[in-house]
Amino acid sequence: MRITLLALAVSLVLLTSIAAAQEETTKKAASAMSHEKAELSDAQYTRVALSAAPSSVSKDAGVTRSDKSGDMKTLRESKNGFTCMVAMGQPMCADANSMAFFGAWMKHENPSDKDGITYMLRGDNGASNTDPFATKKTADNHWVATGPHIMVVGPAAKSMGLPDSADADPTRPYLMWANTPYAHAMIPVGGAKSSSKATTATAQNK
Repeated sequence: MRITLLALAVSLVLLTSIAAAQEETTKKAASAMSHEKAELSDAQYTRVALSAAPSSVSKDAGVTRSDKSGDMKTLRESKNGFTCMVAMGQPMCADANSMAFFGAWMKHENPSDKDGITYMLRGDNGASNTDPFATKKTADNHWVATGPHIMVVGPAAKSMGLPDSADADPTRPYLMWANTPYAHAMIPVGGAKSSSKATTATAQNK
């Protein structure tokens, strides 16, 4: 179903208050990322992954985890179409269309032309805003780190008229990876501003 700008605006207003209300819950996962090399139990991992989304979404979301061979295993089945995980140290919860979008990105394939939403209410560790496949910051790849946000993929993202400058302001909505097949909207939302690397610390102690 196509995401309308009105529906998105309403969602952003709700997310601003939801993210703030969730701060206490996400604090329970807040220390594990400082021990990235420590192995989290499946229960700890699940808490971290679910911290990416508002409780209204995470309560029925599925959880997947990559095993040592790189294969994905399901820790919890989804009841609402959203799947949560920790990808490259970043907790995220994505709907089916977003999962397909980022799956195509990982395979360097063209994504389908469908709207989708991904929650990253713990923020991210940063990425190049010009090279979708960059793995680290360089002097000229316009690295940008964004606090708590949602991502919108598909036609809706490209129709919002968002700034598409390489040097994005991560405190305001912007179009990431503009002029590539993987262009998507980055929409900052209210709540605690924290790096996703800091979200698993308390989970490690639970």
